[in-house]
Amino acid sequence: MPSLTRRMTAEFVGTFGFVFLGCGVVVANAYPGANIGVASIALVHGIALAVLVTMTMAISGGLLNPALAVGMLVARRLDAKSAAGYIVAQCAGAVLGALALKLLFPVGIARLVSYGTPIIANTVTLPQAIGIEALLTFFLMSAVFGTAVAANAPRVGGFAIGLTVYGCILVAANLTGPAMNPARAFGPAVVSGVWVGHVAYWIGPILGAVIAAVLWDRLLLPPREEPVTA
Repeated sequence: MPSLTRRMTAEFVGTFGFVFLGCGVVVANAYPGANIGVASIALVHGIALAVLVTMTMAISGGLLNPALAVGMLVARRLDAKSAAGYIVAQCAGAVLGALALKLLFPVGIARLVSYGTPIIANTVTLPQAIGIEALLTFFLMSAVFGTAVAANAPRVGGFAIGLTVYGCILVAANLTGPAMNPARAFGPAVVSGVWVGHVAYWIGPILGAVIAAVLWDRLLLPPREEPVTA
């Protein structure tokens, strides 16, 4: 098993790339005449995550998401020290990814969309936003267990996980600008200073990931003889 330092570095690099690319396409869509659209924004998020998860999977498991780290901890697939290290690395990578965007993209345009910070629609209450993020992350965590954790899972790398994110963003793009990932919301929020409704992007994803992790660990996956730690 790779050392914790190597695994944290992989989580840092992967989350950095995901936030930079995900927030970058949101900023690019703000350019006059860009017309990238929601479908393309969702596609960039999905492809970026698919590639980055596949790239880091053999080193750290390719979680790139604090909510998934908590879920894996609850399901005994990750020990507490590793989970804490992963979350620190993921949040640091997210902040650096958003900061790189601020340094490299025209500030005037990037500020229009708060450097890609997800925003809750005016028609959506905070409890509804938490519920949306929880449900979507439930699907994401289930995709991780069903295609990467399960011993008999089809070996499709991170592409099933990326496709899940793609579909979830299409469904809720106009509701919460779904993050399903606290780091994806945290990085650009730090850089932009926009924290409105930010708590939804922590409570919802962690809640959804934990529920899915317990369901898969206790019911859907075959019983294990002993806990597995990473």
